[in-house]
Amino acid sequence: MKKKKPDQVVYNEEKEAYDAALTPYATNLGAPAIVTDDVTTWKNTNISKVNHQFKTEYTELKRKYDEMMERFEYNNLIYAAKFSFEPIVGAIYHLYRSKNGDPFLSLISPEECNWDFAGTFELKADKIWSRIDVPETKVNE
Repeated sequence: MKKKKPDQVVYNEEKEAYDAALTPYATNLGAPAIVTDDVTTWKNTNISKVNHQFKTEYTELKRKYDEMMERFEYNNLIYAAKFSFEPIVGAIYHLYRSKNGDPFLSLISPEECNWDFAGTFELKADKIWSRIDVPETKVNE
């Protein structure tokens, strides 16, 4: 019958050696207690920060997506509009709706006509129409 070693003695029977120095835990009564750190506060703080970061990124991506979809819709509308001239890159054009609701593109500004105005646009070099916010002109009274 094998003689049992005391509990504080770390003896590896498979290796037939004392290997207390190799263990990742304390092996005698005088060793410091193993205390796990309380990381709950750290986790909660960082979870909040990370969630805020993701929300900010999502909001920015959604804003960019909405802007792109608005440009897409305007480009679809303009390319589907009726016009009998070849638009020049960099020139300003005005989009109107006819009485039956069909869009048409014109060089005539809203101040020079009384058509149903839909917007002012510029054709960019990449052939994408860009909406231009034209400040309203004041009429002399």
